[in-house]
Amino acid sequence: MNLALFDLDNTLLAGDSDFEWAQFLIAQGVLDSELHAAKNQEFYDHYKAGTLDIHAFLDFQLAPLARHSRSELDTWHREFMATHIRPIMTVAARALVKHHLDGGDLCAIVTATNSFVTGPICREFGIPHLIATIPAQESGQSGQFTGKPRGTPAFKEGKIERVEAWLETLGLWWGAFATRHFYSDSHNDLPLMTRVSHPVAVDPDDTLRAHALAAGWPIISLRDC
Repeated sequence: MNLALFDLDNTLLAGDSDFEWAQFLIAQGVLDSELHAAKNQEFYDHYKAGTLDIHAFLDFQLAPLARHSRSELDTWHREFMATHIRPIMTVAARALVKHHLDGGDLCAIVTATNSFVTGPICREFGIPHLIATIPAQESGQSGQFTGKPRGTPAFKEGKIERVEAWLETLGLWWGAFATRHFYSDSHNDLPLMTRVSHPVAVDPDDTLRAHALAAGWPIISLRDC
């Protein structure tokens, strides 16, 4: 058995689902464009520099979910998929996923973006497992989000913790697989990339590209020409 793990934003997607969700909410009049854009840019600059405070970012990212009912959010998300996400799901990315699925590999998306935003995207790719940052819900049957994360965010070393916990639920571990692929664009994913047997840099940032070149890792592009 082989394992195939995929980062989502700027890897399988030719864009960032969290950024696109914010842009969608701005277009709906839910978020203030000027205020949100400035704060989002600040967090993104820290992300690129490798200095992001993930908990501060999640307080910012998850707050809009807590202000609206699940039915309203779900309705918005269906439109979001059609207008913002499917257009950035490239043919090459779909083909890569299909290659691993057809080969019988155990496949999962591993992403720091929250599972509300990314769950439908994962299903659209046909990938059966999602390891994402989990937005906490209130007790009861409303499904209302609290605006806070639950458990360890799937970010940097947290991705390793979450993947290993997921494998344990399946009665598996790293050594259960003949090969272990992980595809990512970001140097923030270096902890998990160094844990697998086949790390692949996908349209990488400058830091990851330099690391991949030095380590002899494959560098590929999933952008449609």
